[in-house]
Amino acid sequence: MLKHLVRSRLTSALLVSCTALTIPLAQASKSLSVPQIQQQVELKTPEAIARYRELLSLPNDANYPNDIEKLSTWLTEEFSRRAFKVHKLKMSGSPIVYAERLVPGASKTVLVYLQADGQPVDNSAWDQQDPYTAELKQLVNGQWETRPWPDSAEKLDPNWRIFARSAADSKGPIAQFITALDILDSQQASPNYNLKIIMDTEEEQGSPNLPAAIKAYKDKLSADLLLIFDGPPHQTNKPTITMGARGIATVQLTTYGPRKPQHSGHYGNYAPNPAFHLAKILGSMKSQQGKVLIPGFYDGITLSDELKAQLATVPDDEQQIMKKLGFSQADAVGASLQESIQYPSLNIRGLSSAWVGKQARTIVPATATAAMDIRLVKESDAGRLIQLVRQHIEQQGYYVIDREPTDAERAQHPYIVTMASREIYGAFRSEPDSAAGQMAIKGVTKLLGKSPIVLRSGGGSIPIAPIVDTLDIPAAIVASVNSDNNQHSPNENLRVGHFIEGIAIITSVLNEKL
Repeated sequence: MLKHLVRSRLTSALLVSCTALTIPLAQASKSLSVPQIQQQVELKTPEAIARYRELLSLPNDANYPNDIEKLSTWLTEEFSRRAFKVHKLKMSGSPIVYAERLVPGASKTVLVYLQADGQPVDNSAWDQQDPYTAELKQLVNGQWETRPWPDSAEKLDPNWRIFARSAADSKGPIAQFITALDILDSQQASPNYNLKIIMDTEEEQGSPNLPAAIKAYKDKLSADLLLIFDGPPHQTNKPTITMGARGIATVQLTTYGPRKPQHSGHYGNYAPNPAFHLAKILGSMKSQQGKVLIPGFYDGITLSDELKAQLATVPDDEQQIMKKLGFSQADAVGASLQESIQYPSLNIRGLSSAWVGKQARTIVPATATAAMDIRLVKESDAGRLIQLVRQHIEQQGYYVIDREPTDAERAQHPYIVTMASREIYGAFRSEPDSAAGQMAIKGVTKLLGKSPIVLRSGGGSIPIAPIVDTLDIPAAIVASVNSDNNQHSPNENLRVGHFIEGIAIITSVLNEKL
């Protein structure tokens, strides 16, 4: 079946091109019923999976520009076939692929954000030979086993999973979005609004060039709202609309002992140990209950009783979450998981000093390093929080610099910390009753017959704040993958049932009239 589907991709692409080249007037676009959407999704699924496998075969690590160029060419060709004008917004680094389809008579414009790049891969850590060759797997006795791709007579089991790098984060949403467009175009239900699409090829690197690109192309990108098709749903795997995301900044701290590692018998109790100094600094930053002790870190955040009640409606089973994650008591920053992510966080994401395990040796280390991240909320400013961290370290008696110390500084200052920091991007948050929130919520509600889970903010970070702030528009995140997808990890996957449901969700959202 799939060989036939791959061969038929050229034919179907031509058909798509022919049907989509003439975009109907805004007022002529029709609404599809839920049964019509479901029927079309079923008809389009085989071709959608063939296209998805083709997309998954394209390496997309942004560290390899030639691979990103091939991926960009694929995206350009796919959207060009669907009557989009496609070009690259050239800035430093990898270009942003931009596509637009303008509708005669349209009074509204929707901007869509799609992530195209992915995390690096370590082939040795995957349970398959090539992470860029998608494998279909089924669960057998608690283990995922590869199975043949189905033939034309076999129905897809929704619990099968497709394993490949970027299966869920975020080639899945791209493939779903393209299929949703095909469904709407083939049914004379093309969106009655202008559609503009940003395809980010540097998201996993923090989208360093996106803010400048948004400012440089502000007029071209102008829109009434932003939809982001990216990210997992709530842990229950129920359809979810998320109205915000935290921002992120990073901090790296290095403390110093002897210039080179020294024998701990000869120089222990004499040469200062940088690991102990680093441990002392880090330990001073948080209480045993997980609250940041740096004065002013939580300033500006107040959760009203009304907001707490709203957050309490999210169906978190916290006992099950803690059981799954393997701890008995959560940090006490908020009274719940949802409350906790309304505050900025200070996290140690990595520690390094000398050697451990079989490589451990009896030495006083030369340095100790901690890599940290700060998750930002709308009310917090990255520069201010970084400065608070620096001041706190200085108040512990340390001389803080932004480079390696000189010999003169080593001779003068007994306690030295090198602190490097980076503000990556800020947080964003829109209201559920905004244009973006209503389009997403209504579209999903129409399809399901009930409201989706609506989150005030996700805990993770995506580079949306520069778009929202520069264009002054509301945004909503529409989830279309399974929550347990091994995002960023080996054996990343997308559940077949979620792939199919995601096509229906995106179709229903895009079918909303503006």
